[in-house]
Amino acid sequence: MKIVILDAHTTNPGDLDWAPLAALGSLSVHNRTAAAAVQERAAAAEAVLSNKTVLDAATLAALPELRYVGLLSTGTNVVDLAAAASRGITVTNVPGYSTPGVAQAVFALLLELTNRTGHHSHEVRRGRWTASPDFCWWDGDLVELEGLTLGVVGYGAIGRRVAAIGRAFGMQAIACSRSRQAGTAADGVSFVSTDDLFARADVISLHCPLTPDTAGLVNAPRLARMKPTAYLINTARGGLVVEADLAEALNAGRLAGAGLDVLSQEPPPAENPLLQASNCVISPHIAWATRNARQRLIHEVAANLQGFLTGQPRNVVS
Repeated sequence: MKIVILDAHTTNPGDLDWAPLAALGSLSVHNRTAAAAVQERAAAAEAVLSNKTVLDAATLAALPELRYVGLLSTGTNVVDLAAAASRGITVTNVPGYSTPGVAQAVFALLLELTNRTGHHSHEVRRGRWTASPDFCWWDGDLVELEGLTLGVVGYGAIGRRVAAIGRAFGMQAIACSRSRQAGTAADGVSFVSTDDLFARADVISLHCPLTPDTAGLVNAPRLARMKPTAYLINTARGGLVVEADLAEALNAGRLAGAGLDVLSQEPPPAENPLLQASNCVISPHIAWATRNARQRLIHEVAANLQGFLTGQPRNVVS
């Protein structure tokens, strides 16, 4: 089997091994592939692996040998699933591989907003502690998590882990989910409507997929429901947030802060309003990218392809 990886670099910039996939066929690895080069590079491939390289209906139609698409991700929006199904192409993804790292990143962002550790370290190096007349010095409010209400939007594996960590900090956890009715409870978490969650939570963490129904979920009306002391954390998808609305709320002081690992366009254009917004901490889409998570990803991608080859497909999305 000829196997082609179109955009290998983000998963494995050189610190891991593609051997589990190389053992399954003739493997070609490309660090990045421009849209214009996809057809040429995948021309004779039976299996194509992609993280963010788009495989739309026209591209799939131009690859007559293609039998399998393995996503190096949990999200599936880079593949036209309907077109793949119509051509008999199996598509798989990898759920759950990054759960520990993403949950950890949620609190890295939140703690930066509440403890401002990075900010204080920077200011110490600038000499502001040295110039202080007191043994301690801080800049701005420091906020305890204990006793705050954590609102989790989307209660899959990552949402559950985030809620559990929040409860370990002494937070009360509430959630909204397509699969749970408001008024139910599980794992010490109460389920409420989306609007109630935005009104009640001191911290809101987004963990739902980006779909036509969730695009722009966080918009001006929902931001207006939030407490001015509340924080928004997004490690899911940038398109869940109307970025101009969030920037306006932050700059106007109607929200205490935002911690973002994802933006609607990545890398972001210089004019993205959140790059200059007040009290906005942004990391460059790295919540998923611990070495442990990327190693799990490679092994799961190989296991998915092995399952397809042996007639026991796993993690099939189309």
